[in-house]
Amino acid sequence: MSHDTLSTREAGAPSATAASSASAVSPTAGRVRPLGTSAVSLGAGLLQQWQGRNRERTIPHTIAQLRAAGNLDNLRTVATGGEAPYRGRYPFLDTDVFKTLEGLAYELARDDASAESREFFEEAVALLQGAQADDGYLNSFFQHPGSQKQPWSDLAWGHELYNLGHLIQAAVAATRQLGDDRLLDVATRFADLAVQRFGPHGDPEVCGHPEVEMALVELYRLTGIADYLTLAGLFVVRRGHGSVKLSVFPAEYFQDSAPLTELPSVTGHAVRMGYLAAGAADVAIETGDDALLRALERLWDDMAATKLYITGGLGSRHSDEAIGDRYELPSERSYSETCAAIAVMQWAWRMFLATEKAHYLDTFETVLYNAYAAGLSVDGCAFFYDNPLQRRPDHQQRTGAEPDGELLRRAWFVCPCCPPNIIRWTSELQDHIAATAGDTLYIAQHATATVQSDRLSLSMSTAYPWDGTVTIDVTAAASAGPTELALRVPAWCHRAEVTVNGSRLDAAPRDGWLRLDREWSVGDTVLLVLAMPVRAHGSHPHVDATRGSLALARGPLVYCAEQQDNKGDLDDVVVTAADAARATLAEARLTPEGTESVILTVPAGIAPPPAPVLYPELGSASADAPGTTATVTATASAPEHSSVTLVPYYLWGNREPGAMRVWLRQR
Repeated sequence: MSHDTLSTREAGAPSATAASSASAVSPTAGRVRPLGTSAVSLGAGLLQQWQGRNRERTIPHTIAQLRAAGNLDNLRTVATGGEAPYRGRYPFLDTDVFKTLEGLAYELARDDASAESREFFEEAVALLQGAQADDGYLNSFFQHPGSQKQPWSDLAWGHELYNLGHLIQAAVAATRQLGDDRLLDVATRFADLAVQRFGPHGDPEVCGHPEVEMALVELYRLTGIADYLTLAGLFVVRRGHGSVKLSVFPAEYFQDSAPLTELPSVTGHAVRMGYLAAGAADVAIETGDDALLRALERLWDDMAATKLYITGGLGSRHSDEAIGDRYELPSERSYSETCAAIAVMQWAWRMFLATEKAHYLDTFETVLYNAYAAGLSVDGCAFFYDNPLQRRPDHQQRTGAEPDGELLRRAWFVCPCCPPNIIRWTSELQDHIAATAGDTLYIAQHATATVQSDRLSLSMSTAYPWDGTVTIDVTAAASAGPTELALRVPAWCHRAEVTVNGSRLDAAPRDGWLRLDREWSVGDTVLLVLAMPVRAHGSHPHVDATRGSLALARGPLVYCAEQQDNKGDLDDVVVTAADAARATLAEARLTPEGTESVILTVPAGIAPPPAPVLYPELGSASADAPGTTATVTATASAPEHSSVTLVPYYLWGNREPGAMRVWLRQR
């Protein structure tokens, strides 16, 4: 089916023939417009360091792993009509190529991309072109000559539309960043087939794994073809009506137990839930569906209040990689899949674009520096699939039904969805720094960067997240009328000061934004100082797993204790909220490959259990009672004076295996 038989390009829709300044998410409706890669460039700082590591270490490592695992070989077998057996356990392994290509599109647009990256990109694109069926279908598992399944025969687990989603996102990135439409031609042919099969006059079904929804909306934004937006909306409204043929897991796992607008709480597989909500937010923005947006706001608020870990991680159940009940947040069993962290940030960003509310960006920031960042080692070549908040000494990293696992991060997985997801998200970090809405320039995330917009351009410098001082120099300004500069003051910051050209302003943040509305001139300097003391956090009394414990944080960073930095057993360390105020800060490099970070030393006590039994009797247990074999007392001796050293949570697990705790006992 050609584009002409679907719909004509809307007037004013962007051309797909040259690189543009569009960001990864580029709404055509609503007020807020993110500034894209050509308008925002990261400078020296932690986020730029992450991008450098991504380019120099993670991408080459992932390319090598994809080649070794056979992802390209599967496509080659289909493209050449070969007979080599399909390699891998799952039918969605093409997506790992697609996610890598999406990240590579950004990297190849930069000056320092490697020849290896270019070679992989070119080889993969050629294989995808050769493997695509005449009708546009593309999936190396179902197209493989040895496959026992037919295309579209298993939407619950076949993931064909999930594959399409990641293909579209890679294609959109290649067009926007490189002006290269080859992947776009492949993706639109597959998308046209999906419209024909599942559109308004097709089968009323959905994919078992949401993802294609946000991709279809972005394809609409790029091409102006309304059928893609229509199909995305259909996939959102169809879910929740028993649309998924169930096996293994119940309807809740697939978010198919109730329509999205009627779900009482986020539920089911955590990544699926986040992707579905992000796609629904895209649909709501483009269609102006206020009822859908209100439902998403309600679901978000419930999630943030009852189901997110302090690190921003989502998902507490290993058995089905799922979100648990409200307040079901066990530390050592935190699943908090790295892909779920990305999904939460994708949802958060879109909710900010839809509402201009800062609290979504606060969560985005928490996830970015904690639940997401922990998923990758400091050398960029090993990964956490799940991200617990406590590690016992004998804990192994496992996924699925594997019989054993590594003690810490792993170089690759049988289901390797997280590593290439990290690649693409890290490559796109600059697309989530700033946005405009009318005459307002929003600074959504604090980082060293240059920002260019029609009315105001800036140079920002900061040591964030280690330091809360942000210096902003105006490099270009509109000649007529005032422009509002909106600076986010995170919810964790209780004292923010701002000066303009050395004069302190008596301005207070409103709803998370410090708004400076004035006529700007080149050379103006804004100094934002966000107070960043060490904080002690408790947990809601309904969170049984962390009752009687506290966690320490500073700025956007959650901290944890690792056994190698501390003498006493971490289970015996006891602290008070007042101890946080007496914390001392020091710069340290935890590993040779790492960068300087801030570590904390906090006064603490060491208090071993008063009795060596699992369930001691409380009160006045007596050794003289009949049948008693040992004296049991619940009275603890005074804790031994000591201290506890804590490191940023995202840096844990980069040294030798050992115990780790985010939540420490209160004394």
